[in-house]
Amino acid sequence: MSDEQRIREEICEIGRRIYARGFAAGNEGNISYRLADDHVLCTPTLISKGFMTPDDLCVVDLKGRQVAGTRPRTSEILLHLEVYRHDPDVRAVLHSHPPHATAFAVARIDIPTGILPEAEVFLGVVPRAEYETPGGREFAATIRPFVGRANTVVLSNHGAVSWGPTLERAWWYTEILDAYCRVLILARQLGHVERLPAEKVRALLEVRHLFGVGPDPRQSGQAELFINPDFGREHD
Repeated sequence: MSDEQRIREEICEIGRRIYARGFAAGNEGNISYRLADDHVLCTPTLISKGFMTPDDLCVVDLKGRQVAGTRPRTSEILLHLEVYRHDPDVRAVLHSHPPHATAFAVARIDIPTGILPEAEVFLGVVPRAEYETPGGREFAATIRPFVGRANTVVLSNHGAVSWGPTLERAWWYTEILDAYCRVLILARQLGHVERLPAEKVRALLEVRHLFGVGPDPRQSGQAELFINPDFGREHD
């Protein structure tokens, strides 16, 4: 099996996962992978991500022009290309609508930090991009400030996008994000969300590199240690 064929199979597998988890209803969601020749393999538009075959996938160049595939490419490919153009280390991008993370996106509540170890190590600061109509260049540009500083972004009133060196990593970040958001929602319903001590948060940030995760902006003072510190304390 060639490398490209293996990647095609893996994209279809990730599609089955986001469909099974309820992260992509109907034809929602899109997945891409940057090939060695600066072409990008991506999912087509108007297809359920749970039922794709490797032959359904498309190839585009870094300007979004389709160069291979019988189905039209995803209408949101420009979002993916924005990541690839601004971070050469990224090989995979996953956009979906994980329900608990999307609830934060719709409420326009910033994802708080300093609460759960796994979120600190694998996600860190999760920025929230402003809303733009999906598909256009303005939409793609909303994530530009965060490429190179984060691996996951919440899209206001829309969903989430994650990226990494592999398709598996992009999936991990998406899955961890939604699991974290679910815990946050449940804990808030219980009436109180407790933060970790500051020194414990800093210790978690220091081990990110051991798991192949890039630096967090809080480590260089580019962000506050505790994002949205009042979350879950509204009734204290």
